Amino acid sequence: MAKVNVSIPQGTRDFGPDVVRKRNYIFNTIRNVFELYGFQPLETPAMENLDTLMGKYGEEGNKLIFKILNNGLDNPAKREKAREDFEKILEGKNTEGITERALKYDLTIPFARYVALNHNQLTFPFKRYQIQPVWRADRPARGRYREFYQCDADVVGSFSLLNEVELVIIYATVFEQLKIPVEIKINNRKLLTALAEVCGDINKMMDITIAIDKLDKIGLEKVKEELSHRDLNKDQVNTISKYLSTAEYSGDNKTVIEELKKILGNNKNGKEGLDELQSILERLHDVALKCKVLIDPTLARGLNYYTGAIFEIKALQVKMCSIGGGGRYDDLTGLFGVPNIPGVGISFGVDRIYDVMEELKLFPEEVHTGTQVLFFNLGEKESKTAFLLMQQLRNKNTRCELYHEQAKFDKQFKYAENKNIPYAVIIGSKELEEKTCVVKDLRKGEQQTLPANKLADFSFI
Repeated sequence: MAKVNVSIPQGTRDFGPDVVRKRNYIFNTIRNVFELYGFQPLETPAMENLDTLMGKYGEEGNKLIFKILNNGLDNPAKREKAREDFEKILEGKNTEGITERALKYDLTIPFARYVALNHNQLTFPFKRYQIQPVWRADRPARGRYREFYQCDADVVGSFSLLNEVELVIIYATVFEQLKIPVEIKINNRKLLTALAEVCGDINKMMDITIAIDKLDKIGLEKVKEELSHRDLNKDQVNTISKYLSTAEYSGDNKTVIEELKKILGNNKNGKEGLDELQSILERLHDVALKCKVLIDPTLARGLNYYTGAIFEIKALQVKMCSIGGGGRYDDLTGLFGVPNIPGVGISFGVDRIYDVMEELKLFPEEVHTGTQVLFFNLGEKESKTAFLLMQQLRNKNTRCELYHEQAKFDKQFKYAENKNIPYAVIIGSKELEEKTCVVKDLRKGEQQTLPANKLADFSFI
């Protein structure tokens, strides 16, 4: 038989039991906080129609959408047409002859599509959360994968800034429970609109935003170069540099706002954006958050659909890209023919959160435990008794299993050790005769003998 090269696609991963338990710990923590704030669960398909996704994420995002080839290309006529269409694909164009569907890039656009399709049946404001995988044709790197999970919470049908306030608190609550030290960065896209208007060309809004969004990666000088390459003149680049320099006051929100007012305060969008930031911060002032909420004028989030407040979460003590982000999008459903439904949402980057928790060793010890009790198999009669007792424990929500065959003690102890099982219950011929069992704490090396009919009352913690 020829040797088979077994592998998985680059940028994807298998998850073994230990990793899945840790990931579920993160999922459950986030889910419980979402539920606490009145959000309802939702799921959408893995794939969407291509025209649902294209054009919603800016020019950079369009390049990262995984397109799905149409089926039925085994027909000779279709194959010939497909060759012609493929040439168009290579030119950067799209054609229905090759692809009509794509894997979803994020959860927000599919959610907007869902709201547009179902808005007559929904009760507004509609608060939903969604925990599902998404796909991006990105270059894999640490904390950056081609298939990964997002955890989103969104509110649609409300302009109230109370939603932004609660979403910030949700972020703070989740990361406090996960024990991850973070900073919550906040900005407002209206400031970036105002910046483009002050520069004298609102049509340069996306060029400015895309360039600023790369500031952390390439630095100020490279951002200036990119702005010049996007046909912004020297005065415009200087105005943007002055705007970005207000980030020097990071940590002092009051001073940042004062400096931004000097640049943007006479502009309508600038005034609205600053007023909204102040309102959100004032509402948060009376809440005892254990993390800082900082205005970051350089925060841009280069997606087309944001219109108001935007958020990004930075993990402290580790070198990692953002582990969460989101913002307000006041007419996203308008892209699907249903205008005037405002929305705001946040997303948790679960895979990056996992990497941070691994690096900082933040997972609690109990997360590593699956089976709590292993019943040893010491013979046919003994195992039958053990099986009945095991069922009693399972009925009381104690996770347990019976070793699958009669074997030497060393082999069964080794099995428990490899699976991090903390307790063993041993029933041999002596215990069978005396109607007792031996409970051994494998972590402490301690054991005790109990009447078999009292085992279900034992606390396996």
